[in-house]
Amino acid sequence: MTDSGRTTDSANAPGGGAQASLPKTYAPAQAERAVYERWLAADVFSPEGTGSRADADAPPFVIVMPPPNVTGALHIGHALTLGVEDVLVRHARMQGRPTLWLPGLDHASIAAQVVLDRILAAEGESRASLGRERYLERMWQFVETTRDRILLQARRSGASADWSRTRFTMDEVSARAVRTAFARLHRDGLAYRTEALVNWCPGCRTSVSDLETVATPESGTLWTIRYHVLDEAGQPDPEHWIAVATTRPETILGDVAVAVHPEDPRYRALVGRTVRIPFVDRDVPIIADPVVERGFGTGAVKITPAHDSDDHATGLRHGLAAITVMDDDARLNAAAGPYAGLDRYVARKQILADLVALGDLQAATPHDMLIGRCQRSDDVVEPRLKTQWFIRTKPLAEKALAATRSGQTTILPQRFEKVWEHWLTEIRDWNVSRQLWWGHRIPAWYCPDGHVTVTEVAAGPDACATCGRSASELEQDSDIFDTWFSSGLWPFSTLGWPDDTADLRRFYPGTVMETGYDIIFFWVARMMMLGIHFLGEPPFRTVYLHGMVKDPVGGKMSKTKGNVVDPLEAIDETGADALRFALINGTSPGNDQKFSQEKLGGARNFANKLWNAARFVLGARPDWIAADAARQTPALADLGPTERWLRSRIGTTVVAVDQAMTDYNIGEASRLLYDASWNEFCDWGIEFAKVRLADVTLSVEVRAATWWTLIEALDRLLRQLHPFLPFLTETIWAAMPRGADDPDLLIVARWPDAAAAVALCDGETEAAVDALRTFITEVRNARSTARIPPSEWRAAAIHVPARLVATFEALRPALERMARLRPIVRHETRGSLLADARPDALAVIVGDIEAFVAPSSPRSADVAVDGGADGAGGSEAASAEQARLRRELAEAEGHLAAARARLANETFVARAPEAVVAGARRREVELTEQVARLRERLAG
Repeated sequence: MTDSGRTTDSANAPGGGAQASLPKTYAPAQAERAVYERWLAADVFSPEGTGSRADADAPPFVIVMPPPNVTGALHIGHALTLGVEDVLVRHARMQGRPTLWLPGLDHASIAAQVVLDRILAAEGESRASLGRERYLERMWQFVETTRDRILLQARRSGASADWSRTRFTMDEVSARAVRTAFARLHRDGLAYRTEALVNWCPGCRTSVSDLETVATPESGTLWTIRYHVLDEAGQPDPEHWIAVATTRPETILGDVAVAVHPEDPRYRALVGRTVRIPFVDRDVPIIADPVVERGFGTGAVKITPAHDSDDHATGLRHGLAAITVMDDDARLNAAAGPYAGLDRYVARKQILADLVALGDLQAATPHDMLIGRCQRSDDVVEPRLKTQWFIRTKPLAEKALAATRSGQTTILPQRFEKVWEHWLTEIRDWNVSRQLWWGHRIPAWYCPDGHVTVTEVAAGPDACATCGRSASELEQDSDIFDTWFSSGLWPFSTLGWPDDTADLRRFYPGTVMETGYDIIFFWVARMMMLGIHFLGEPPFRTVYLHGMVKDPVGGKMSKTKGNVVDPLEAIDETGADALRFALINGTSPGNDQKFSQEKLGGARNFANKLWNAARFVLGARPDWIAADAARQTPALADLGPTERWLRSRIGTTVVAVDQAMTDYNIGEASRLLYDASWNEFCDWGIEFAKVRLADVTLSVEVRAATWWTLIEALDRLLRQLHPFLPFLTETIWAAMPRGADDPDLLIVARWPDAAAAVALCDGETEAAVDALRTFITEVRNARSTARIPPSEWRAAAIHVPARLVATFEALRPALERMARLRPIVRHETRGSLLADARPDALAVIVGDIEAFVAPSSPRSADVAVDGGADGAGGSEAASAEQARLRRELAEAEGHLAAARARLANETFVARAPEAVVAGARRREVELTEQVARLRERLAG
């Protein structure tokens, strides 16, 4: 077909433009593997790939993939992350931007240790039996078997990452970045080593951060214990004591004081006296400190600086000693006297029994409390004094806060800025030491004189930086870094930092950091702090936080509960597209979602719907259009109202989806595309087209224009759906006729131009066709209420306003077929319509369209045919009709109230586009008319 007198040469279409027929059913298992291999072979994932169609002058779009743990299989949260990021990446790639999605894996120190220790135990080995060097060799063997498996799982999800740039947090580039970063922080006075109270996990045998310690509500016991006051002879007075309350009796062995509030009159006379700690016979003072809560327990608290953070602070204020009574395994040590060697909980029971025997266990009451548990092992965490390396975070946090406050970096959704502000304002120094073997070893060396030398040189220093002792006399710190330290360098270590690489210059800072809101402090804050410190600007412009995937009732997924969803099993069952769409459709940033088999099935049904629609469109090609014809734009003169309506609706969708993607509202974009594809293109556009294509009274040019309009609409939908359903859309694209500028692969096709799409929008045609679409729907509802079989034809009479007459007549064949109405007699005036209508006819009122449908099988062209049966059946039918009309009236009144409220909103009227406001005013007039007519009909 022609437009402006030109004809498109089919020979210019890539691949010859040949249209292939689609199989009856879509088989994801076969299609997805084949499509992914085509993408890999075409080298389209890299911004410099041979198949890239990126504009070198366009600003790059960069996402550095949150590296999944190298320990095993991906879970449903990973599937969401990969899906969201791939949508953003594919969208940017189709916009022609040089797009880098840099993948990688995290060595996951604690998690990897937990998994490998379990494997070693089954083999009869352990860390202790292997020793550090052999253990690390075994870990590398384990990692080599898991890395490729995890990356393959990511590919199965459809991830279009640049696999040629795959990174690992333990590769040599990352190792050098870690050493350099720490050495610079040390030189800048931001890394220091000191003894401090840390969270200690006995199961993992390492310190863990506050963020890795989960406060768990539990029901416990509050024990009240008597500490006897010393008399003048320095002996415990059996009749004089002070009672303290504790939930951890085993720590009394490390007590160095008893504290009371300075204004508590109960204990004023005791301040300055001395009490004896049972079993260890330690005499300690009674001190006054405002930290004590007078209403808690007895108002007197034991002070154990080596095993409680509040007590540690109190001990520092009063110059008290800190006595450690537990070892790394949470067994009591020699300082615990008679209980040395016992597990903490075994010791607790024995201590309580001994207190009872002494008569010094005054009370035991139930007590609800929060217990700190290790996020990895679920062991109860013990506060312990350890010499550790710390990062001074306050100056780093101030710069990160300045970046978000100034808008250099935006957090989505915006509500997380408040928690971001709170955490970074109240931030504590970061303990980066971990007592593990697998990970980056801290590049600090100690000489016999206690001097510390920190260097970025992998082999270590040549000599002590302070006293010059030779390297042979130096010993490297045995600890490794917290995994999040190397992860905090991820946005730039992946690009070659600390070297000034071409990738670093081109792709830093990144565009988006997409991750779950649960690690905004674990990871996002640390990337921001370190990125700004080392490179002078934030590592990304936007932080996109997705929510958590919950089970169907909103519970947390866990293997223990048995409610987890294995993404690979879901892909095997429904295909990767269905899983992606189920996880993304209708979601919004930062909000949790409930995931179910029903949601997954709905996504699969949508994919099948689109496949069947494409099969129809491609199979409906008129015989006179060559099978290898290239894309053509039909002449506007050959387009009927439904073709113009479809082009307008698709144009409106292009604009709305483009805006949603610009706003990173991908859940809304998917919803818009779902509605446009299913509810408009499939349910109406194709159905209207079927009537036109089968109408031999229309010219071949007009029917060809109908088909090319379907192709045009499908083309635009496929382009915008591609980021969400990449495999399905790519498969359909291969069978589509394409234009001269279209590539063989949809993945590098151009994203629809929103500005050009605006020209397709036709508000008047949309309003006219939408009114008649609604009429068809209401006729179907009325027939259903009256229990008229869908296959039966009914006669009808109708009055439409003058502005809709031309559209009505153009759509008459479609109205007849889709509403099963024949004949339809159109009345010029409403009075004529009402005069000929019988009381038992079905009334259908849509805006200022009014019609009457015969209640029984038609016998003539008259609407006033013999009505329903007499008696109960007729009464029942009349009652149902009245009920239907009342429902329609209530619905119309609701819509009218909403329309009037919208127009009463001065902001909407002032700021909305003129066409939108005009449409709203038109809608209010139509609804006013509809309400009036429905009321009139019910009153009659």
